[in-house]
Amino acid sequence: MKIYAINGSPRKNKNTATLLQKALDGVKEAAKDKEVETEIINLYDLNYTGCKSCFACKRLGGASYGKCAVKDDIQEVLEKVSQADGLIFGSPIYFGNITGQLQSFIERLIFPYLVYDENYSLIPPKKMPTAFIYTMNASEEFMDKSGYLSTFNKIESGLERMFTKPLVMYSNNTYQFDDYSKYKSNAFSEEAKAEHRKIQFPLDCQKAFELGANLIK
Repeated sequence: MKIYAINGSPRKNKNTATLLQKALDGVKEAAKDKEVETEIINLYDLNYTGCKSCFACKRLGGASYGKCAVKDDIQEVLEKVSQADGLIFGSPIYFGNITGQLQSFIERLIFPYLVYDENYSLIPPKKMPTAFIYTMNASEEFMDKSGYLSTFNKIESGLERMFTKPLVMYSNNTYQFDDYSKYKSNAFSEEAKAEHRKIQFPLDCQKAFELGANLIK
């Protein structure tokens, strides 16, 4: 069993990465006696673009039918995750959406599996379980009233149609800086942020752990 966490954050040891690792820890705990391999793939370590509309993935009789033909740093990653037994996506939220790196990755992952026939058939190699972890500076209240959820729902519906309905969790009001005094950030109270993190982030870590455990049940 192979479970991959796709880190759409540019930072490899902060909020999103921490929660993804907790989710993978949950996978290992739930797997118990099963042989399971886990790995975090840090997208910002890789040089690639979104879909280039070459349509090689749809060329009849072509060597790349049903898979992305673009040769760059995620070609092997796409091949690897296509055979996964589960995928956990994670992203910080920038301007109400996931990062461009993760959006580009999802384009490249999903588009080759969409067939341009009269039924828009789907040909993913596996119907694997999926999950999505969102981290954001925005409070839960702001997220609810500012239309974030409609954007997230579009992403999740694409994953559901292609693979399975994702398990979802949100980590809100995250702590962004190691030292708020070094940045122009008086829109926020560092004291309030620190207190929220002290109480809430351990709970978020537990939620991520449970999400991972539930992924393979």
